[in-house]
Amino acid sequence: MLDRIKASLPSLAPAEQRVGKLVLSDPRSFALMPVSELADRAHVSKPTVVRFCRSVGYDGLSDFKLKLAGSVSEGVPFIHRSVDVDDKTSDIMVKVIDNTVAAFLKYRNDASASAIEKAVDALVAAYKAGRRIEFFGVGNSGVVAQDAQHKFFRLGINGVAYSDGHMQVMSASLLQPGDCVLVISNSGRTRDLMDSCDIARKNGATTIVITASGSPLASAGDIHVAADHPEGYDRYSPMVSRLLHLMIIDILATCVALRIGGDKLQPLLRDMKNNLRSKRYA
Repeated sequence: MLDRIKASLPSLAPAEQRVGKLVLSDPRSFALMPVSELADRAHVSKPTVVRFCRSVGYDGLSDFKLKLAGSVSEGVPFIHRSVDVDDKTSDIMVKVIDNTVAAFLKYRNDASASAIEKAVDALVAAYKAGRRIEFFGVGNSGVVAQDAQHKFFRLGINGVAYSDGHMQVMSASLLQPGDCVLVISNSGRTRDLMDSCDIARKNGATTIVITASGSPLASAGDIHVAADHPEGYDRYSPMVSRLLHLMIIDILATCVALRIGGDKLQPLLRDMKNNLRSKRYA
């Protein structure tokens, strides 16, 4: 990306060239600065900063900065590398945060909106029909399943989260057509989850799986929401996959909330917050 900007400089207007040179001199800072500061540093107007972004092929400043942040993060030498025992605290902070940001940006660029849309359709259909909605996960994915249950509960959607394999198998055996189950796994190779997904699907329930592409679980569900992040087994490897799954749950919950009536949701959430606040000590 930076090479392309450097090559395009001669064809840009002088003011836009100053913006381009500012990007090349400090791309990481450029990705974080507000437009007013960018304009001041390049000695140009704010519209000139936006024109530069469009001149090099982006929709505007926001799109340009997002792509730039992703390019810079992917290019950091130690990205996706485990922390070392000799690292200082500041080194660890940079490695863990940059690793996470890079994973999120990669998902943003690779995510399938159609898969998310199908998953939202299935969840909304089950809710409107008064059918069961359940969340399955094991280990760290079990934590995500519980988070999903909580988020959907705040929308007024009752669901159950199971992190125990035996309970998942038993619950899947009780599911029927019209019910919906969301199965979460980073590796997509957990036997209990595979069995539960298979049983639920045979019983006619819609199965949504959040897992890595190419895993056994990916092909076992009706709807596959790909979440590709290889979890390293080195020492102190950051658990980015769980954060990625939590973000996907946020996307699904937000889309479902808007579908079932965003105008009714705000007063409901406000009442919840007020009631919880009244329980706190001053």
